[in-house]
Amino acid sequence: MNAQGERLTVEQVLALAPDAASRAAGTRLALPGPWSGTGACSTGTGGRVLWGECKGSGGRPYRTVVALAHADGPAYQCSCPSRKFPCKHALGLLLLLWAEGGDAVPEGAGPPEWAASWLDRRRQRADEAASGRAVDATGGPADPAAARRRAERRAARMTSGATELEQRLTDLMRGGLAGVRDAGYGQWDETAARMVDAQAPGLAARVRDVASVAGAGGGDWAARLLEECALLHALNQGFLRVGELPEPLAATVRSRVGLTSDAAAVLAAGPLVRDHWLVLAQRDSDDGRLTTRRIWLYGRGTGRMALLLSYGAAGRAPELCLPVGMSVDADLAFPPAARPLRAVLGTRHAAPVACPEPPPGGDTAAALRAYGEAVRDDPWLEAWPVVLAEVTPVPGEGELGWQLADASGGSALPVDPRGSGDSLGLWRLASLSGGAPLRVFGECGHAGFTPLAAWAPAQLPTLVQTPLPTPVPL
Repeated sequence: MNAQGERLTVEQVLALAPDAASRAAGTRLALPGPWSGTGACSTGTGGRVLWGECKGSGGRPYRTVVALAHADGPAYQCSCPSRKFPCKHALGLLLLLWAEGGDAVPEGAGPPEWAASWLDRRRQRADEAASGRAVDATGGPADPAAARRRAERRAARMTSGATELEQRLTDLMRGGLAGVRDAGYGQWDETAARMVDAQAPGLAARVRDVASVAGAGGGDWAARLLEECALLHALNQGFLRVGELPEPLAATVRSRVGLTSDAAAVLAAGPLVRDHWLVLAQRDSDDGRLTTRRIWLYGRGTGRMALLLSYGAAGRAPELCLPVGMSVDADLAFPPAARPLRAVLGTRHAAPVACPEPPPGGDTAAALRAYGEAVRDDPWLEAWPVVLAEVTPVPGEGELGWQLADASGGSALPVDPRGSGDSLGLWRLASLSGGAPLRVFGECGHAGFTPLAAWAPAQLPTLVQTPLPTPVPL
């Protein structure tokens, strides 16, 4: 521990970037030249604050402040007009040079007024959230009766939408699948839109999945379409009869249809699971309307896997960032589900620290077994996170795709082609292996395995994300 606290590595800082362009731009700003008034200090809660002013194209420099080890993860504020989060200025000096350990960010007695006022506002919002004071959309006290009426109206709309969708599936089965491909996407788009109107986004997403299978073609398109329709039918029937299901499965059905739990309510209901959570991987996806950040965690004490989801408006990265490869002492709460995985981040009890060792793993058979057990509890599950202990990436030949082969040579898992579009990432995984077995974290699903992170054979504690985007620029 030095004067500025435990430092992140450059790779861990780059892992916080929302995209490759931000990583490159932040690296270019990792020089003292454009910066002035930089400083860092400890906070009363054990966290760290960094600040500075960066010269831009205008007359006034951009003011940037970064708060580390807050309860909800690193936080950033910059006066630049960028919609990315964190912006290149936060990555450039206040993270990269601080991580480099130079003198460009000297220790200060306290932040300047403009940075302190932002920290005070954050602290006030955190205190209000902790106090449990609920407010409605207008800023006034929440009305439980009004909330109950809104929930009842939404439930009625969702039930009506599910009933209509059941009729649509019945008509499809009666008419046969032969004419589905010629009908085009129009009918599916209309059905998905009606599910959105019914406030059932989960059903709308499933309808779009059906449409994508119908339009994709291939020799087995009819079988895959029937499978998707069967899953959609099961979800519909589960929601329409949700009162008859065991509560864990009922909770899973409600979440799959689109009834999600409020994060504050999940944390309040508990129970909280405190552990040292190893940050395994982080990946962003953007559908043009919403940026979704997925962060995978492994509890070093409990052995549990967890998935944190964070969202940002279109073109803007979510605020929640956790450094890949670090261990975080924190509370997590898991919403009720037949197979709990998604979690809500609660209190962080200490700053992230380097993890001394990677998580334990198993062979490909154990990965398939874990996925099968998860699907038994949640039939709509796409994939399940697993760690493969010793596998070697093998490029495919001909029509065969990439595979991850057990070191024993007994079996192998195909790499999911949907997650391996970036062949550079797979070749990077192969170069990291160098022909030797390595430990790989990823998601095992019905279409294969999607590698998300790996540990080099000679440096297993060093975590490297793959495929792109990665915390290490190529």
